[in-house]
Amino acid sequence: MRLTISVKRLPAVRCFIRMFSAQGGTASPQTAADENDVLFEEIGSTGIIELNRPKALNALNLSMVQKIYPKLKEWEKTKNLVMIKGSGEKAFCAGGDVKSLVLALDREGGDQLGKDFFRAEYTLNHLIGTYKKPYVALIHGIVMGGGVGLSVHGKYRIATEKTLFAMPETAIGLYPDVGGSYFLPRLKGKLGLYLGLTGHRLKGADVSLAGIATHYVPSEELEEVTKKLISNDSDIDGILNQYSSANLKQEFSLAAHIDLINECFSAPTVENILERLKQDGSEWSQKVLENLNKMSPTSLKVTKKVIEEGAEKSLRECLETEYRLSCRYLMKNSDFAEGVRALLIDKDQNPSWKPKTLEEVSKLDVTWRFAPIGRDNELELSKL
Repeated sequence: MRLTISVKRLPAVRCFIRMFSAQGGTASPQTAADENDVLFEEIGSTGIIELNRPKALNALNLSMVQKIYPKLKEWEKTKNLVMIKGSGEKAFCAGGDVKSLVLALDREGGDQLGKDFFRAEYTLNHLIGTYKKPYVALIHGIVMGGGVGLSVHGKYRIATEKTLFAMPETAIGLYPDVGGSYFLPRLKGKLGLYLGLTGHRLKGADVSLAGIATHYVPSEELEEVTKKLISNDSDIDGILNQYSSANLKQEFSLAAHIDLINECFSAPTVENILERLKQDGSEWSQKVLENLNKMSPTSLKVTKKVIEEGAEKSLRECLETEYRLSCRYLMKNSDFAEGVRALLIDKDQNPSWKPKTLEEVSKLDVTWRFAPIGRDNELELSKL
């Protein structure tokens, strides 16, 4: 199995690298909160959230989560409509600050930063998924990782031609969290598992055609749509359907490969998925195979298990399971720490996964990550 990651072949990962380069050095935005990292505006019966870190592609940090949650709770009682958007033209939100989480692991008790962040983030994801008022996410530009968690669980997600979606966590030794185990298995066929394992990116209308966005609106019409929603929050479906139906005309870019995706990714094990791709032998299958061979073997197996099990769970149950998993990844010798080191810290693009091959990843390597972490440590969303 070849293990050297080529960033050229993983464009979604390049967004991770650009995001943390933009943040600068090793400073953690979670320990030096910016009072302007998220902005709030009220226009009549509408509340508007703006992620305001455009130079960092609106990367999500603990400071932002801690501001957004109480405001959403307040607006749930006082507003008829809540909208969320990203500042600038490049990104809605390119993800969370995983670099600072890994750097913190070098300190005694350094895993607490990650535990605090994941607990707050997943709690916010759950609130969005159970929100009692219409929640509209304008996912214009890059939307990955933490940005997906801020949008996909809401009732309305509006993509534009500049939307770029991906869940590329297996490339950094993690798994698709922020409720990925809930929404991915609910996409058609095995598309969600394919996206979660490969980190494949979707652009523009594809994000809507895949079922991730609920509507598609060209960026030049986004401001007009926003104004109409604010002025007439009683007809959100009518307004969005009018624009989306007029613009969404293209064929899904993966349409020609859907049958093969369903066939290969319905295999009982990750090893079997790779074998089916190899047996197909097409140019497309070979590219997917080459991509999967670069990912963390442990992450691939954990991802398959959490997504398949998530198909039978509620969002709350999925997020509670994900919190267990994420806590178990917060170790200095984990593939998560190694993947972030290789791609975002040392940037040698050459992670040394442990174990190195799928065959070396035992069932126990996977299942212990799902085990309870102690009553006092669990994320118990039902008690909030």
